[in-house]
Amino acid sequence: MPKIKSNSGAKKRFKMSKNGKPMRAHAYKSHILNKKTTKRKRNLRKVSVADKTNVKQIKKLVPYK
Repeated sequence: MPKIKSNSGAKKRFKMSKNGKPMRAHAYKSHILNKKTTKRKRNLRKVSVADKTNVKQIKKLVPYK
């Protein structure tokens, strides 16, 4: 059976944790940063687990991660 192509956009956006959960970056961290507090910006740097409703779709987009 042939290999499944990975979605290039999803490859760049998601990493898998050791337990197989997709990890994602936070939004709202690219521009207009002067009105956001330091604490808020610091917390946006951290990665978080993608929502459970999207896990199945993400795993289909990036099958070999």
